[in-house]
Amino acid sequence: MRIGIVNDSVMACEVLRRVVLSVPGQEVAWIARDGEQAVAMTRADGPDVILMDLFMPGTDGVEATRRIMNESPCAILVVTATVSGHISKVYQAMGSGALDAVDTPVLGTGGEVAGAASLLRKIDVIGKLIGKTPPRMASLPPSAPVEQPIQEPALYPLVLLGSSTGGPFALAEILSKLPASLKTTIVIVQHVDAAFAPGLGQWLSQHAGRKVELIRDGMELTEGKILLSGTDDHLVLGAHRRLYYSAEPRALTYRPSIDVFFKSVAGHWPRSGVAALLTGMGRDGAEGLLQLRRLGWKTIAQDELTSVVWGMPGAAVALGAADQVLPLPLIGQAIASFFLVPNPSQVQARPTSF
Repeated sequence: MRIGIVNDSVMACEVLRRVVLSVPGQEVAWIARDGEQAVAMTRADGPDVILMDLFMPGTDGVEATRRIMNESPCAILVVTATVSGHISKVYQAMGSGALDAVDTPVLGTGGEVAGAASLLRKIDVIGKLIGKTPPRMASLPPSAPVEQPIQEPALYPLVLLGSSTGGPFALAEILSKLPASLKTTIVIVQHVDAAFAPGLGQWLSQHAGRKVELIRDGMELTEGKILLSGTDDHLVLGAHRRLYYSAEPRALTYRPSIDVFFKSVAGHWPRSGVAALLTGMGRDGAEGLLQLRRLGWKTIAQDELTSVVWGMPGAAVALGAADQVLPLPLIGQAIASFFLVPNPSQVQARPTSF
C-alpha cells in the first residue's frame, strides 16, 4: 500500500515514515510539507492513503482534504498532534472527506515510537475499506442480548440516518432542516471511532439546535430524541425494541455497520418510517435500506453531486433500495414533509406482502 505523508514538521515526517515502513507491503509514496504541495502531488501521483496534518502554513489540512476529494479523490486519514484538542477542525476535515483521525505518534527519549499502534490499526482498517488488504473470514450474524419481558415502548415514527465519509457535514445539514416540533425519533449511525463519538454528538447538537444524545446499551426509543451510535460495536434494535450494542459480526470493516442496524430495525419495528443513506465509501447500508423499502419505508439516497463519496448511496441506487435520490439540501425537507403532510403509507403495521 502506497502512503503519502503531509506534515510541515521534519520530525513528524520522519516518525510517520518509520511507522509506515515498519509494516511489510507499505511504502511512502511521497512527503509533502504543506497542503498546497499535497494537492499537487496527489494530482500527479495518487497514493492509496494520505496521512494529513491539520495545521500547516498556507493551505491547511481541511482545505487540502476538500480540494483533494474534489480533484483527485483518495483515502485520507487525519494525523495531527492532538485530535481531542482540535475536535471541531477534525470534524471539518471529516466533513470534507477524511475517513478518520488519530494523534501523531511521537519519538520517545529512548528512540522508540509512542502511538504507532493506533496509527497502524487505522491504516489497516482503511486498507480493508479500499481493498488493499485481504478481508478476514465472515463471522456469525449479530444478535441482541436475551431480553427480559418488559413493557414495549410506544411505536413512535422513526427516522434512520446512515453515513460515512463526509457524513458529519451531511448530518448537520439534515438535522438543521428538521423542526424541533417533529414528533419522531431520529437514530444516527455514522462510521466514526468511538473516541470521537461524544465530540461528534456535541458538534451535531450545535447544528441541530437541540441535544444529540449518545445511545446507551439497553436504551429505549423515546419520541422527540436524536440518538447517535456511540461505540465501535454494531448498533442493533432488539425484539423488545430497545437499542443494544453487539460485537458481532467482528469481521465487518465498517463499525458500527449501517446494514446491521437497518436490518435489525426491519426485523423488529412494525411501523414504517424514513431511512436515508448518505455519503460514504463502500456499500454499507444498501442492503439494509432495500429491506426497509420492501417493508413500506420511505427510503432516500443522497445524490452523487452532493456526496463527498458516492459509494454507499450509489450502491443503494444500483440495488433499487431508494425510492428517492435527492441532493443533500433537500433531504431534510423531504423527511419533514413525510411526517408533516398526511401520507397513506404511514401505517401502523407493515405490509404482509410485497
